Amino acid sequence: MSIHIYNSLTRTKEEFIPEKPPHVNIYTCGVTVYDESHIGHARSLYIFDVIRRYLKYRGFKVKFVRNITDIDDKIINRARELKIDWKELVRTYIARYQEDARGLGIEKGDYEPRATENIPDMVRYIGVLIDKGYAYVTATGVYFNVRKFREYGKLSGQGIGQMLTGVRKEPDETKEDPLDFALWKLSKEGEPFWESPWGNGRPGWHIECSVMSRKFLKADTLDIHAGGRDLIFPHHENEIAQAEALTDKPFAKYWIHHGLLTINGQKMSKSLGNFVTIKDFMDKYKDADLLKLFFLSAHYAHPIDYTQERIEEAKKAYERIDILMKRLEEIYGTRDVNEVISGGTGAIGQFKDKFIEYMDDDFNTPRALSVLFDMVNRCNQLLDSDDEMKNFKLNYAMDIIKEMVDIFGLAFLKKTSGSVSDDQIIRYIAARSQYKQQQKYKEADEIRQKLEEQGVILEDTKDGKTTWRRRL
Repeated sequence: MSIHIYNSLTRTKEEFIPEKPPHVNIYTCGVTVYDESHIGHARSLYIFDVIRRYLKYRGFKVKFVRNITDIDDKIINRARELKIDWKELVRTYIARYQEDARGLGIEKGDYEPRATENIPDMVRYIGVLIDKGYAYVTATGVYFNVRKFREYGKLSGQGIGQMLTGVRKEPDETKEDPLDFALWKLSKEGEPFWESPWGNGRPGWHIECSVMSRKFLKADTLDIHAGGRDLIFPHHENEIAQAEALTDKPFAKYWIHHGLLTINGQKMSKSLGNFVTIKDFMDKYKDADLLKLFFLSAHYAHPIDYTQERIEEAKKAYERIDILMKRLEEIYGTRDVNEVISGGTGAIGQFKDKFIEYMDDDFNTPRALSVLFDMVNRCNQLLDSDDEMKNFKLNYAMDIIKEMVDIFGLAFLKKTSGSVSDDQIIRYIAARSQYKQQQKYKEADEIRQKLEEQGVILEDTKDGKTTWRRRL
């Protein structure tokens, strides 16, 4: 079986064949660090982390680069608004961004370059574009001549006429055409700057990605360039123009774009009061797995609407998994059934084949996730069965589940932490049982209440046993 990816450049689903298999290089646009990262950023971080994990699972050697934009008009304006130095603003929000990524369990990139650390490379790159006649110098900076690049618009599918709609020439701009974009901006008084042959200034937004992707992946043609659908025009269109004007080679073989996230059907905006940061979510729900299950429920390329109801659905799905984990702990004393003699059956192996089939089909996570839940149901059936081979089958099934959850970056198999340990919970349950036998119901209720305060739910079964689970 081979992997097929929907390529935004060709608008078709294509077999994935990297330039130098089994090596794969991926570049994805990261955050601009002027504010808290929100759950839209989380979707981008997570989706491309899953794609990287899956490619590794399928045997590819992946090199992954995700940039950080740490100089930009938004950064300068926000620092001015807060009356702090722009470098302090950047330090603060890079730290917050990295903390959010760790909280989500997002693997670090092989390189996570910052724009300000690569400005000499950008200056050299711009110089070549000027020499080749693709860029020109004005009194305000250096601009790329869009009409010189004949294939401009091939990613977005727009003609020059369509792009010009709504574009107006600003009074203080000296560029020759409204579509021309800045490669280098001369700094105004009080703004940060770096030296260049064209005057003190800073790079335009688009040039940093063309330069850093080529530099850190050591390739003129990337295997995969990834980002949000909102970046297709003008950001990615401009990256292509710069890169291909410089190298005369295709900039990226495959373009992957994820759909956008809305909140209750509306675009996320502070002015609408529906701005949900990653920290907001984690403070409220405490568990990144819930957000991940929500993201997995929609194909990466489709839009997704964040609602309270959708998160409640993710909670219910999570509880199905949690119940299985608790049953394994009750029967085997662990969530990991490696203590059971390993073995397998062809029937269970078919689940794995289906999972791979769905993920090979443009990373179809909703269908792949359905296989994971089918496996959870199968494990519960095995636990209840009289099948003499159930331990063998269960162990094999759990091995497959572990592979799936590792690709999805889910953490439920590893969770033992909490305000109270598993061993303490078991001792509390034993003490509560003794109180009940002694008809000391008040003391028994106090234990239940104490555990509930620490997020542990007790459930008494008809046969007199007590099971427990951590509240989500």
